[in-house]
Amino acid sequence: MAGGKQTPRQKMINLMYLIFIAMLALNMSKEVLAAFGLMNEKLQTSNEKMTASNEGFFEGLATKASENSEEYGALYKNAQEVNKLSTEYYAYLEELKTEMTADLEDPKDYVVMDKSDFLDGKFFQGDILTEEGQKFLDFINNYREGVVNALPKDKFKGIKDAVQSRFATSDEKNDGKVEKRDGSRQDWMNYHFEGFPMVASLTKLTQLQADIKTTEQEVLKSLLEGNLTEAVSLKNFTTSLEASKSAFYSGDKYDGKIIVSKTDKSSTPVKADITLDGRKLTEGRDYKLEAGGVKMLIGAGSAGDHEIAGTLTFMQDGKEVPVEVKNSFATINKPNAAVIAADKMNVVYRGVANPMTISIPGIPDNKVTASAPGLRSIKGSRYVMNPGKGREVTISASGVLPDGQRISTPATFRIKDIPRPSGAVRGEPGSIKMPRRNLEVATVSAMLEDFDFELNIGVSGFKFKVPGQPSVVVKGNKLNGAAKSALKRARRGDAVQIFDIQAYISNNKSYKLKKVSPVVVELTN
Repeated sequence: MAGGKQTPRQKMINLMYLIFIAMLALNMSKEVLAAFGLMNEKLQTSNEKMTASNEGFFEGLATKASENSEEYGALYKNAQEVNKLSTEYYAYLEELKTEMTADLEDPKDYVVMDKSDFLDGKFFQGDILTEEGQKFLDFINNYREGVVNALPKDKFKGIKDAVQSRFATSDEKNDGKVEKRDGSRQDWMNYHFEGFPMVASLTKLTQLQADIKTTEQEVLKSLLEGNLTEAVSLKNFTTSLEASKSAFYSGDKYDGKIIVSKTDKSSTPVKADITLDGRKLTEGRDYKLEAGGVKMLIGAGSAGDHEIAGTLTFMQDGKEVPVEVKNSFATINKPNAAVIAADKMNVVYRGVANPMTISIPGIPDNKVTASAPGLRSIKGSRYVMNPGKGREVTISASGVLPDGQRISTPATFRIKDIPRPSGAVRGEPGSIKMPRRNLEVATVSAMLEDFDFELNIGVSGFKFKVPGQPSVVVKGNKLNGAAKSALKRARRGDAVQIFDIQAYISNNKSYKLKKVSPVVVELTN
């Protein structure tokens, strides 16, 4: 103000000016206090949201630990320790904030929170800390060291450094003090909490709570991400081959793909509901659950295509997740001998059910078809050929290769008649000797000597000739009365003839056999 004698009017103006300056200062103070209060509210809202987020992370880790304790158990224990420290420290700060505003009519009337009396009296007594002040300092120091020690050794260095910095109670000189702008050093507690308006200290406490929530979230994320890195490590994977077909032929292009799959315990199904060709499979007998999937214990089965279908169930975030199974494999007959063929001996016999085996290597029997006149399928690769007229028959075999290509192969066989049967008495053909009595009761038959097929040949009649006697016609396969009478007049050493034998195939009487060769019997008495 200007010196010298002033008029009353000038004095009045000066006084009003001073009042005006004071009012400006008062308004600015209120705006600053309100700004601190607004910041405090925003921090509280952020803390509430982060609390919900952290609870979700923690519950997720708990679920994974219950599903796979070997992989997540230790991590969950680390998280529990950090959660306990955070909960206790956060609750202590919340209780302190409630105590600070207990005497206010409106806890959000920030413009009245301009005094520092509460914390000055609670934390400080002259130049030393009160018991409550030391408790506050111990809380922050114990939280910082507790979180660092709760984390696995030699891991999460970035998180540990951030916690050390965020909750530091001294600067790099580590003497429990911090350096002020003027270069002097002051105790950490005094520097941060002595002489500050209540609203500023309230906001600082809320900020500490925000730091707690941030620390807790960083720890939980790091534990989960670190485990994820371990889970996707290549040591937890193996490879297998997947191709469009199970077998390839020379000249084919191999289209196989190397599949990488997890083989740790997290990829073990909790149950399986699968079938083989519609038949339900049983765990322990037909398959077993193991890391990476299901190990089949079934046999390859009969030749043909087989389908495995159903669902595998995995646990994910506490819920059962089904995975569809629909795979197939082909079984072919295992060769047990070399294939040796006489090129000129491709023969089938007329009048005989010729057994045949028809297959194509590499193609299941159920995908092979064969056709020819007189050809009939029995089962699988087994067929029967009953040739008709003509001198040759061609059998065509066709099938579908695994790549979808169809092939067809013809084979020609010569058709031959059944060889000429030989007459026989007592099962002996040609010229034989026997007593008169034996011949009288013997059975006349016809047989195929050195023939590959066992045919049941019957005799419906024959002619009987004793030297010096007329021929006797016999019906059936034993001597009748007339033949026996003629035999009685025969002499010792006579050669009795059995000829014009009428033979037939028992199960194919329509086939006409060639003329049967006669039998000559020399009587021994």
